[in-house]
Amino acid sequence: MKIVTPALLLTGALALAACNQTASAPTGTSVMAGSTGTGCNGEISRYRAVMSNDLATGHVNQSVYNRVDREIAQAEAACAAGRDAEAVRMVNATKARHGYL
Repeated sequence: MKIVTPALLLTGALALAACNQTASAPTGTSVMAGSTGTGCNGEISRYRAVMSNDLATGHVNQSVYNRVDREIAQAEAACAAGRDAEAVRMVNATKARHGYL
């Protein structure tokens, strides 16, 4: 039994060592860091940053990005008109439609 135990320990140690690799940071981290704000402006800014990053990394294609951009432009207009709650609801609806909630 003593011969089996070191072999099992070695196998377990090798398996755990393989799990300790670090992943690289996503390319959009710097984009998100600059996307701050409050209220509807902040929501719009953060979602635009996410979409720009996803376009740049190939997670969405240009046609989806263009569709989202048009929807967010409408939310931006509502936000600029002082309809904050409506603008946030519009952003959340766009996120839900495109799988970001």
